[in-house]
Amino acid sequence: MRAFIDACASGALPAAVVLVVSNNPDAAGLRQAAAAGIATECIDHREFPDRESFDRALVAVVEAQKPDLVILAGFMRILTAVFITPFAGRLLNIHPSLLPKYPGLHTHQRALDAGDSESGATVHYVTAELDGGPSIIQAREPILPGDTAATIAARVVELEHAIYPIAARWHIQGRLRLTEQGVFLDDKPIPATGIQYETWLR
Repeated sequence: MRAFIDACASGALPAAVVLVVSNNPDAAGLRQAAAAGIATECIDHREFPDRESFDRALVAVVEAQKPDLVILAGFMRILTAVFITPFAGRLLNIHPSLLPKYPGLHTHQRALDAGDSESGATVHYVTAELDGGPSIIQAREPILPGDTAATIAARVVELEHAIYPIAARWHIQGRLRLTEQGVFLDDKPIPATGIQYETWLR
């Protein structure tokens, strides 16, 4: 969230954050957003009998803002079709692995356990399949001798802060298009694993 606020303030992302929502009343992001003059809402999932009713409340709050793009950032609840469907094609997530590898939790530890030489992060459109929506951009980070899940995560989070606003900018500029055939950037198909950040920089 902080990366998006900073990107908007610097002009790197030609947009404005209009609302920050959390399901946790103690979330630091709510305090940071309020301090930056951004509207906030807390919808405590513990006050709802099931995921669908929580998601309906979430939809109502977000739709009221008429957003061009909805960003999931550290929102650790699995969303149902009740929320995903209204925002299809304008709902982004970032996942700390080189998707399609390691959807779900404990991604860096799973990469270590598998003996992988690298980990990373992927920005993707959200679909009903958990961490399974089409990839947009991906950044890779070598796994070094002596690395732990925590040391990998500390490096990967810096890459997350770099690539997530890039994907958002492409979407807002109208350069991204989500179709049944996948994602297109400037009318060119994006590979299944997303555009590679290092290649894109060159």
